[in-house]
Amino acid sequence: MSNPMQIWNDWCALSVQAARLGWEAQGVMALRVMRMAAQPAHSQTEARRMVTEKVAAFGEAQAAATAAVIRGGKSHRVAKRVLGVYKKRVRANKRRLTRA
Repeated sequence: MSNPMQIWNDWCALSVQAARLGWEAQGVMALRVMRMAAQPAHSQTEARRMVTEKVAAFGEAQAAATAAVIRGGKSHRVAKRVLGVYKKRVRANKRRLTRA
């Protein structure tokens, strides 16, 4: 039997990670909007990139969740895997958008 306090702690930690990811994603959205406003000629390319990245990230997250469930992962660990996929994508976009 799992320790209820440990389960609570795991979900709280996951909630903090999700909130932090949401904050970082908002920053990336702001960077994208600024880049699109500053470089109108590249706006369509950036908009296409946004859509294709979202579809790819969703597929990757779904595969990560499926693999974690198949391995018998607990629900908070499955959710953590999914967050990890989006975290990787958000950070890569932040790096790309902040380069000169």
